Amino acid sequence: MEAVAKLNNCPTSPRKMRLVVDLIRGERVEKALYILKYTNKEAAQRVEKLLLSAIKNWEAKNEGQRPEDNELFVKTVFVDGGRQLKRLRPAPQGR
Repeated sequence: MEAVAKLNNCPTSPRKMRLVVDLIRGERVEKALYILKYTNKEAAQRVEKLLLSAIKNWEAKNEGQRPEDNELFVKTVFVDGGRQLKRLRPAPQGR
């Protein structure tokens, strides 16, 4: 059984987020949470919150089971680029 969680429009660059996500890919959930808790990057807090959401989604699908009893692990995690801010520099136009 799989659980899915999605984070949209996160104002962090994908490159910085991938550094954190690569640490937890393929790890057990307990170890992944431990890694994220003690990683000294801002993106780690966002990914930790996302992982907790995925665990809660799994619990909602499998009522009566505890995640500690099952061997849950992070199967796939990926980061894509989100929306970018359009910044405008006003300048004189020679008039």
